[in-house]
Amino acid sequence: MEQRTFDRAKVDVSAIGLGTWQLGADWGEVTEADARTVLEEAAAGGVTFYDTADVYGDGRSEQIVGRFLAAHRDDGFTVATKMGRRMEQVPGNYTPTNYRAWLERSRTNLGVDRIDLVQLHCPPSAVIDDDATYDALEALVADGVIAAYGVSVETCAQALSAIARPGVASVQIILNAFRLKPLDEVLPAAAAAGVGIIARVPLASGLLSGRYDDTTAFPADDHRTYNRDGSAFDVGETFSGVDYRTGVAAAREFSDLVRDTLGDGVTPAQAALAWCAQQPGVSTVIPGARSVEQARGNAAAGALGPLPAAFLNGVRGIYDARLRDQIHPRW
Repeated sequence: MEQRTFDRAKVDVSAIGLGTWQLGADWGEVTEADARTVLEEAAAGGVTFYDTADVYGDGRSEQIVGRFLAAHRDDGFTVATKMGRRMEQVPGNYTPTNYRAWLERSRTNLGVDRIDLVQLHCPPSAVIDDDATYDALEALVADGVIAAYGVSVETCAQALSAIARPGVASVQIILNAFRLKPLDEVLPAAAAAGVGIIARVPLASGLLSGRYDDTTAFPADDHRTYNRDGSAFDVGETFSGVDYRTGVAAAREFSDLVRDTLGDGVTPAQAALAWCAQQPGVSTVIPGARSVEQARGNAAAGALGPLPAAFLNGVRGIYDARLRDQIHPRW
């Protein structure tokens, strides 16, 4: 697996990482045994970067990752977590006292003294724009609580604000074949500043796998059921904000494009992940996985060679024709 560097954090990460939201909650039930199997399979495939958050399963994801990490102390893995959604997301709750309390819990869950990378978890824009935010994070670095910090964002404007801060090591943002706006300004700005880009939701909540159709049903406790209208959190986190029926139709075209330009040996999911990973400025892509087969297939996407122009142009064509008007103005 290709390793890439977060320049500001001086840490290497695999081009394909693993997101662990699905191992904690909100994607249907996953047993700890199955979660550990997924983590081990990802590691066997060369994955060295693991992303979690303190609210995934109310800490369950962090705890599972922590027990996995304890078995791999000498393997050079980087674990990133996120904080800021254990309370109402209003600027007044983003305080040094709360940061330290949240991080103490995360350090316990992960079983570490110092967290490799902590990210503010999609905070309000006012928090991202506030000098005091970065003063508090710098103090946490100085005290050895965290090694580096970044920001997970919803919008490109938030990403650009965070990138402009000299201490920010990474920005996590939704990027996939159905969400192209970060290509315009965010990725070039991050590359110029030496800020790592963590691409999340790279499969548009599974749409880009090509496995769903208009009749697909998801469990009641799966965000793809309960957050389609954005009632639980930003609707852009679910199917990238694309109306489900529109997304299914676009995904069908995407699958046809993969077959016609890349051949039968590449799955739509692998093509979607390779597309993300090969965008200039992207440091790592963090798909989720709920099975050994998914973890293995995701890791294999990191070994695909350069994607042909016919495929890249086709992705742009699908986006422009079906999705741009719905997606580009919002995030």
